[in-house]
Amino acid sequence: MKLIVRDNLDGYLPEDLERDISQLPSWRREQALKYRHFQGQRDCTLSYLLLCQALEDEFGIADKPTFLIGEHGKPSLQEYPSIHFNISHCADAIACAVGDKPIGIDVESTERKISDALIRHTMSPQEQEKIAGDPIRFFRFWTQKEALVKLRGTGLQDNLHDLLLPQNTADIVFHTEEHADKGYVLSIATFKE
Repeated sequence: MKLIVRDNLDGYLPEDLERDISQLPSWRREQALKYRHFQGQRDCTLSYLLLCQALEDEFGIADKPTFLIGEHGKPSLQEYPSIHFNISHCADAIACAVGDKPIGIDVESTERKISDALIRHTMSPQEQEKIAGDPIRFFRFWTQKEALVKLRGTGLQDNLHDLLLPQNTADIVFHTEEHADKGYVLSIATFKE
């Protein structure tokens, strides 16, 4: 598996976007330009370029891939169906992982405001106890939940409270990184070998 993260996005300027967006295939450029704001265009552009870099680094693929979109929005590579990838972005980072097995990834900004109502809606009572006084734990749990549903390709239709219960994750391996100094938490979910 290859993971590439681009952070320190504050230095990414409109002229950088203009240069990078010209490297995209026309379908992805059109997709990026549908975003009205700079951040959306930037994230769409850079996430695709990170995918291209990861494919070249891990598999020696230099072609620009085309996406097929699954029932719940999970993308796959039209030209390389045996290669799996997942992309995530937030205000502070863009992450892409590729490999020869299914993968889910999520990255969240720790600057995002979290309300008590959001915690009650998304976290089990046991998770809520662990979060009390430590908001970074919310982002650990949340990114793991997002990575899990992205791995499974189901979208957020499951009971959010039950997602991380042992009986629901017995076949899952999580890798979580906290980058408090850079303002984000990242989680990857894969199936156990």
